[in-house]
Amino acid sequence: MKRLYLPLILFLFVISEGVALELLPPKLVMSDLLIIPHWVLIFLVFVSIFYDKEQTYYSVLYGAIFGLLIDIVYTGVLGVYMFTYALVIYIIHGLKKLLHANIHVTLLLGFIGIVLADLVIYLIFFVIGLTEMPGKDYLIYRVIPTILANLLFLLVLYPFFKKRLIKWSEEQLTNS
Repeated sequence: MKRLYLPLILFLFVISEGVALELLPPKLVMSDLLIIPHWVLIFLVFVSIFYDKEQTYYSVLYGAIFGLLIDIVYTGVLGVYMFTYALVIYIIHGLKKLLHANIHVTLLLGFIGIVLADLVIYLIFFVIGLTEMPGKDYLIYRVIPTILANLLFLLVLYPFFKKRLIKWSEEQLTNS
């Protein structure tokens, strides 16, 4: 049963991303700002930092699976989020080996993950012609609000999932 916790939580975040903007004040939603919830990515950063060991890559696998699910549900182009989330989480997994897991490192890696993911998604959509937003507008109206909103989400989730993920990782290690 415990092996289903991570996929179940990720699935709930995929569903929640669709209604995330409904939870924001209407004044903020109706403005020019584009806030993109990357809640699945934030949780995958937690999984990469606190659940994965150096030789395991569950977070990368979940990134590919749930990125594809996001592509199927929310976008018209398959593979963009799947590729992006798997790549970004792989990079985060490599960077976490250099740093000690704490709140500051989690914020830093979360920031790097959000920036990389949003940039790669924007570049892919720009290249295939699905977006024509100029780089300056993209930076001001999309990247900055998205980073701030997702880092706030990361800070809210941190106390709830840090110890649980470490515990689940240790339990899986002893069961293997």
